Amino acid sequence: MKLPHHITRDKNGVAHIRAGSKEELFHLFGFAHAYDRGLQMLSMRTIGEGRLCELLNDSPSSLKIDTFFRRMNWSASAEMPEILTPETKKLAEAYISGINEVFQHRIPWELKLLPYRYEPWTINDSLLLNRMVGYVSLSQAQTNIERLFVEIVQSGIDDDRLTELFPREILSGFDRGQVEKVVLGERIVPEKELWDIAAPGFTASNSWVIHGSSTASGKPILANDPHLDTSRLPAIWYEIGFHLDDYYAVGATMPGLPGLLVGRTPDLSWGATYSYMDTVDSWIEQCGKGKYFREDEGWVDFRRREEVIKRKKHSDVAVTFYENTHGVLDGDPHQEGYYLATRWSGAQAGPVSMNSMVDLFDAQTVEEGMNLLGQIETTWSWVLADSEGSIGFQMSGLMPERGDGVSGFIPALGWKSEHDWKGFVHHHDLPGCVNPESGFFITANNDLNAFGKKKPIYLSMGSYRADRIRDLIEEKIAGGGSGLTVEDCCSFQFDLLSAQAVKFMEILRPLLPDTPRGRLLKEWDCRYDLESKGAWLFERFYDELIYRVFGDFGFGRKTAQFLKKQTGTFVGFFDCFDSILLKEHSSWFGGKTREALYREAAEAALQCKPQAWKKGRKFRMKHILLGDTVFKLLGLNRGPYFCRGGRSTVHQGQIHNGSRITTVTPSVRMITDFSSPVCHTALAGGPSDRPFSRWYASDVKRWLSGDYKRLGKETE
Repeated sequence: MKLPHHITRDKNGVAHIRAGSKEELFHLFGFAHAYDRGLQMLSMRTIGEGRLCELLNDSPSSLKIDTFFRRMNWSASAEMPEILTPETKKLAEAYISGINEVFQHRIPWELKLLPYRYEPWTINDSLLLNRMVGYVSLSQAQTNIERLFVEIVQSGIDDDRLTELFPREILSGFDRGQVEKVVLGERIVPEKELWDIAAPGFTASNSWVIHGSSTASGKPILANDPHLDTSRLPAIWYEIGFHLDDYYAVGATMPGLPGLLVGRTPDLSWGATYSYMDTVDSWIEQCGKGKYFREDEGWVDFRRREEVIKRKKHSDVAVTFYENTHGVLDGDPHQEGYYLATRWSGAQAGPVSMNSMVDLFDAQTVEEGMNLLGQIETTWSWVLADSEGSIGFQMSGLMPERGDGVSGFIPALGWKSEHDWKGFVHHHDLPGCVNPESGFFITANNDLNAFGKKKPIYLSMGSYRADRIRDLIEEKIAGGGSGLTVEDCCSFQFDLLSAQAVKFMEILRPLLPDTPRGRLLKEWDCRYDLESKGAWLFERFYDELIYRVFGDFGFGRKTAQFLKKQTGTFVGFFDCFDSILLKEHSSWFGGKTREALYREAAEAALQCKPQAWKKGRKFRMKHILLGDTVFKLLGLNRGPYFCRGGRSTVHQGQIHNGSRITTVTPSVRMITDFSSPVCHTALAGGPSDRPFSRWYASDVKRWLSGDYKRLGKETE
């Protein structure tokens, strides 16, 4: 089966679609996705449906994953397509028809080995993928930190330390007695295995947009580099070009979703980062005899949902979930006690998002784009620029309207109706702005509450990367010259200086001993270059500091070590933990001074022989399905490569050595200047998921080296 003549590849293998109508364009869009990324799409659908054991791999870990996704129940919303506008529905159906045209004749050989039974793709499958993209490792991180709060309380951490660690306003309504009563079925830290989770929830991204008054071209420049796991093939993103008469659109898509998620048209460009909006809440439910208690209703029956997980090699497993308006219960209500019910606002996401992404093709101004993107149900911070010279920022997501005294962070009392959600905040009240006075806008998972009528962010990752990007932009502007260029933004995306390390080193540097290793760390430039030994020593110091403060005087050292090494807890929420570590005095210091703790941590770190930062930073890009099997001998994997940067550098560089190595680095880079009809891009992979295709990992060399290709109006 070959690509139809209306789909051609440029010299970099990127598919460009030339069509005579929108309907034909979307049909070919679905065809291109299924042709180049069929394995990715079908694997993701199988995972989201909770059918790994049935269709792909029947193992204990697959059973846990299936149970998780059955609990989420994202594939059950058959009514969702009815919310699509007639135009969106027509184009979505054209997109689906293109997908099924391919899959009727071409199923990836990896699936045939299993064997795999194909079922036609539907609109609901695309909606399912939309929910997965919006939750897994994104909103999931918010779920984990809120559940971790309950475990911290139950571990005996006192109120003084809690109010130091978490912002006081999000502890509104905290009732220690009620939280201590909760029986946790799913623990972030199981008692038998310390505190554990299935996989690290790392996530990060950078976006910025610069007004033409500060650029060399006099036109806006927009830059975006979403940070996701790049230790897998195919690449998460799929680049594409659309051409319809004089119209064009180029950028990055997510296979299975009929929209351009980041990119540009002749009139508008947009990029995205995760916003850290709190869209996940839990309620404490008083349960007994299969019911839950409500002050205004008495004892009420749960909705009982039974699921059967079919297994290839073992007996089928039946699981039962209990649900109410607060979500899915974590526990058995027949056993008297207090349990948590948890709800994510984006659980029904998809149709409005699909409407917005389709309409975005015709948007011409920043204001139009903000209105469309703001309606998307999942949580993102969008930056925009248009051909007329305007720039803007808009947050999206379903922010719950909560009752008075309900923070959304600590579990609310489920029996009180005033603690129920009251609907969702209108997107016009979410943070946003047009043409800021500074002449630029930056989003990097930082706190952006100041730009909205409502304050949707309770805990953010922190401002380190945003601060560094701001410094780079302001230094360029202050330096005079002709203004910022695409080349400047390329260099910013590869910047390796850690604003986090700068803060810690200001305190640590005077305390270091005058020894060879002490001087090595003292003279470190706070950059995470692969050959830097200072970066390696600093990370040993930072780990030791965490183990002393949050281990010895908090959770216990083994627990702190587990959280640091095996989860994203200390990375996903910088502000909480670093706010303690940087304080001059804290109740977490166990009566010691900050200087004493820093000296102890430094002494332990300096006992280690310094290594280059790249030590332990090696990873491979592995085939999504067969990367760790005997089939890897067929050359399905690529590498090894080295992960540059650190958790707080603009060039994000996290690596996790758990049951499988995962990385968090820029998964795609995109920069566009409205003086030219092109995007400058680099992808962590290639266009195709076919291992023996020349396009399987064709962009990796460019992605590693800092080179960018041109993706634009005309096929190159």
